[in-house]
Amino acid sequence: MREDPYYWLRDDSRTDPDVLAHLRAETTYAAAALAPVHALQETLYAEMLARLKQDDASAPVLDRGYWYLSRFEVGRQHPIVMRRADAPNAAEHVLLDCNALAAGQPFFQLGSYEVSPDNRLLAYTTDVVGRRQFQLRIIDLTTGVTLADCIDNVEADLAWTDDNRTLLYIEKDPVTLLGRRVRAHQLGAPPEAGRLVYEEADESFYLGVERSRSDRYLYIAAESTTSSEWRFARCDDPELRFEVFSPRESDHEYQLEDLHDEFFVRTNHAAENFRIVRVPAALRAQRDAWRDVVAHDPQVFVDEFTLFHSFIAVSERSAALRRIRVQRLATGETFHLRADDPAYTMQIGANPHMDTTRLRFVYSSLTTPTTTYEQDIQSDERVLLRREPVLGDFDPQHYCSELLWAPARDGERIPISVVYRRDTALQGAAPLYQYGYGAYGHSIDPTFSAARLSLLDRGFVYAIAHVRGGQERGRRWYDTGRLQHKWNTFHDFIDVTDFLVQQGYAAPKRVFAAGGSAGGLLIGVIVNVAPEKYAGLVAHVPFVDIVTTMLDESIPLTTLEYEEWGDPHDAQCYAYLLSYSPYDNVREQAYPPMLITTGLWDSQVQYFEPAKWAARLRDHTTSEQPILLHVDLEAGHGGKSGRFDRLREVAREYAFLIGHARGNFVGASPDAAGS
Repeated sequence: MREDPYYWLRDDSRTDPDVLAHLRAETTYAAAALAPVHALQETLYAEMLARLKQDDASAPVLDRGYWYLSRFEVGRQHPIVMRRADAPNAAEHVLLDCNALAAGQPFFQLGSYEVSPDNRLLAYTTDVVGRRQFQLRIIDLTTGVTLADCIDNVEADLAWTDDNRTLLYIEKDPVTLLGRRVRAHQLGAPPEAGRLVYEEADESFYLGVERSRSDRYLYIAAESTTSSEWRFARCDDPELRFEVFSPRESDHEYQLEDLHDEFFVRTNHAAENFRIVRVPAALRAQRDAWRDVVAHDPQVFVDEFTLFHSFIAVSERSAALRRIRVQRLATGETFHLRADDPAYTMQIGANPHMDTTRLRFVYSSLTTPTTTYEQDIQSDERVLLRREPVLGDFDPQHYCSELLWAPARDGERIPISVVYRRDTALQGAAPLYQYGYGAYGHSIDPTFSAARLSLLDRGFVYAIAHVRGGQERGRRWYDTGRLQHKWNTFHDFIDVTDFLVQQGYAAPKRVFAAGGSAGGLLIGVIVNVAPEKYAGLVAHVPFVDIVTTMLDESIPLTTLEYEEWGDPHDAQCYAYLLSYSPYDNVREQAYPPMLITTGLWDSQVQYFEPAKWAARLRDHTTSEQPILLHVDLEAGHGGKSGRFDRLREVAREYAFLIGHARGNFVGASPDAAGS
């Protein structure tokens, strides 16, 4: 029988004075334990802030006659969304000043914004709690007046119809936080008058709404971990008569775009790694009418695509790298966009126009700041639109990145992206920061971080372990890291650690690791299984009480997770989940120092999971190393919302790791946090 002596820490109302007092005591204790590196934390924050160009702006995007961009101002935390007409000497106009919207709020997140087809109205969603329960508002752009229309508890997604008065949005269940119903809001009507367009009955599916890039269709997407069902309706149809493109089937996933009278479909029907097909709208139900545009390749995972009148841009993964393939629709001729680094990532950028030969894309690597290009696929001309500025003495030539392959214990090869300063000694002396995730098919790409330079400049080697559970090596890499194969994720991470130590990339006693959310579960497992291999661990918003959560369908998002982790109501799944559940497998042993973070309003991983886990770890560890829990009482799953506040969070994490690498801590009492 499972016993949970810390279950009292669960308070769904988040108002219990004893629980809040405990969480505050934990945070106070963590701050006191970090006092020896407080000066270092301030130094790190100052460094990170000094690299940040505070008055930066995005590359403008042209859409329906206006250039849109977001801009930051010096000393301000949040972006300002602006536009100007596509005309000589046109003035810029502020659409949304997120600093003003965030005024007086402990947390602020802009979910999304959508301009009506006639450019006169702006609908937007915001979250001021951190629980991803957004509020919908509308601004009249001709007057600048925010209308009385206001709808609470919605998803971020929005889509206008052609009448410029009807807006599709997704209503959330207030308890499970699942998007349950698509409604059509008429301008000026009360929220309760919103017409029900679609209701999802299956709680293993989540919903999305969007307007197609062709401006022809509205889409409603219902997606689970392994199944899809899309609906479409004409943007100019006042009745909003949605049709199902292809009825949901077990293990069939697909996504749509449209061009003229055809649909282009990314599908895994008869294609484990997905393919892209085209089919006339009238023949969509006939699978024998689906014609390959991008054929299935067992070595290449088709991640997503963007459709143009004369070509298709395909984001694909092969050899652990995310690349972009361009294919001409008329001839089928293909080529890949060139890259300059051994470990890099490319993604398709904002391309609202389909009738163009120019493709906007974003390139980044562990040594190259995020860069936005536009490439003409006819002339091959490539134009640099924007590169993330890094102030100070940053020189990419001072750093080296590599793509390595570690042998797994079962014979697989695990890709690893590595970066370090060229003057760092790699003969088994350097401290290592190893990061991993490994769930939901989410791949961790080797992208640039200016804040990370503060680690690299202090001699750290930084490594991303592309463990199973992601899709860096295709759909098989994901499927062999979920459900009854989940142990592969954890073994891969430990095998990467051993490989990097054996190859001299890290000192055996100076290996540190970090992960967040499902990556926090990864950290929770390895600290139970191999605590002696790590000198310190960081777990952000960790999903660690997996059995309890998966047994409770009242906890937000639980029912969405069964196809990822398994349903513990099944005895075999229950036993497998229990075999690795971090919370259930804490035992008396010497745990390394740990920094655990959570947010009181987290809707993805409830705060009480990491809170209970920290208490149990502290009660069972036989070492004098600190187990620290930092609780942000004004944030959710993503942590702080302001750009400066986020840097402070990174500085705290890095100070904890650097301090332990340097031996700045002398131990701490395991019961110092109180109850």
